[in-house]
Amino acid sequence: MQTLLAKLSGGELLGFILVLARIGPLFLIAPVFSAQALPARVKTVAAAGISIGLTPVALHGQQLPGGALAIGELIVESLLCGLAFAFTLAVLFAAVESAGAFVDFTTGLSFGRTVNPALGNEGGSMSLLYGIIGLLVFIVIGGIEWMVRGIARTFTLVPLTRAPRLGSLVGGAESAFATVFTAALEICAPVIIAMAITDVAFGVLARVVPQMNVFAVGFPLKILIGVLLVGATLPFLGSWISEALTQSVASALATLHVA
Repeated sequence: MQTLLAKLSGGELLGFILVLARIGPLFLIAPVFSAQALPARVKTVAAAGISIGLTPVALHGQQLPGGALAIGELIVESLLCGLAFAFTLAVLFAAVESAGAFVDFTTGLSFGRTVNPALGNEGGSMSLLYGIIGLLVFIVIGGIEWMVRGIARTFTLVPLTRAPRLGSLVGGAESAFATVFTAALEICAPVIIAMAITDVAFGVLARVVPQMNVFAVGFPLKILIGVLLVGATLPFLGSWISEALTQSVASALATLHVA
């Protein structure tokens, strides 16, 4: 313990604070790390542990300033780098949950809303299902390791003493946010198409047999068709998340250019 405290003196302590400022956003908005099911104490210990491990890597070849104003600027810059990296990963799960929301809306399951235990907000049944399966797939394919390696790579692209290019950060965040809707449609396109065909079929049936109560028959049938299609397409969600995770990490690193 004394050896660790001795190493965290002077420049090492400042480097640890800067690394922690860059790691911290992962535990605010990044998938898995930001889950409300994780206690705040666990998040704090994990963030400190990762920061201690990455501090020697981040400080290699760096000469940190001593002025209070310069230190404050470096902390803000580290926070911006961490937020940019974590945001692009958070967009991935926003797309997965948005796909579930589309399925809920088209099948009629949005009438019954539940609470998402991972984020603490309300969501439909399919949105909750997609979110949980997405988290499980993310963990199984090594998404946590990808995140840690990616954030470690940022110290090479943007060292502690350099600032990221603000225009690149804004452009990267805008580009990532713009892909949420498209990615969500890619996930739930089979269900949406099937629901559209089902609605057209019931519309024709209502014209041919006007005495039939189409709503009483169509509502449970749409739910049944939607659940079956969701079960049939879920196996493809794993490969989609794996590919999207690689693209998200690459996109996050591409936005972090040295000014």
